[in-house]
Amino acid sequence: MTASGTFRIGGDLEVRRLGFGAMHLLPESAEARAACIAVARRAVELGVTLVDTAHMYGWGANEDLVVEALHPYPEGLVIATKVGFRRTSSGEGWRHAGEPDDLRTQVDEALRRLRLDRIELLQLHRLDPGVPLADQLGALRELRDEGKVGRIGLSEVTVAELAEARAVVDIASVQNRYNLLDREHEPVLKACEAAGIAFLPWRPVAWGDSGARSAEIAAVAKELDATPTQIALAWLLAHSPVILPIPGTANIAHLEENVRAEAVRLGQDQYNRLSRASGSA
Repeated sequence: MTASGTFRIGGDLEVRRLGFGAMHLLPESAEARAACIAVARRAVELGVTLVDTAHMYGWGANEDLVVEALHPYPEGLVIATKVGFRRTSSGEGWRHAGEPDDLRTQVDEALRRLRLDRIELLQLHRLDPGVPLADQLGALRELRDEGKVGRIGLSEVTVAELAEARAVVDIASVQNRYNLLDREHEPVLKACEAAGIAFLPWRPVAWGDSGARSAEIAAVAKELDATPTQIALAWLLAHSPVILPIPGTANIAHLEENVRAEAVRLGQDQYNRLSRASGSA
């Protein structure tokens, strides 16, 4: 870790701690597409250096939009993506896809879609319960050794799964559901802290309704002349130096609101009150 506003993923890939989740950029019309492209470009204009996408977000459509908006990528911009799912025409519309050959194919597909020679942060979207973990991560390790992947991350894992994964390959990041009012994965966060692993919380502001769900968040927001969303993000940044929030939006005003959360400074008493808001200090 360097200064409070940045973090080195894997010990060497420096990014601004407040990133951007591109998941919501899935337009259904030409007009909406133009608006989504404008949001992605505005994020970079505001200094965001970590953009998080995934093959599952529109089955490649989200990655395609990121390319249209941002390629050729500015120096220092990290495009992180995820593999591990395949689209199906039955059931829930998807299946796990952690077979080594399939993962290799998915990475090659992502490289082509994103117009990259190397994916600096590749995340396994979910562990495939039908494939030995060592086989899944062994394939990603080989891709890293070949230079197609820079660093490997995981998503929605337990402390035990993280430990098992680290016995196979270096893990640079973990992306679990986590926010001020939902701290089920606090033990995973603590494990990441101990190992210097980046923790990217998805759903970092509880779908933006934090102020309605917590009088304490609303009170602190009023004290600091900030919005409840900004307070929720500021708490994440203060809670752990390894947290890299990736709030997502398809609205420029909301994007700018999120980025301004970096300037919100919680006093110790305010931080403590917020920490008690979900029943745990």
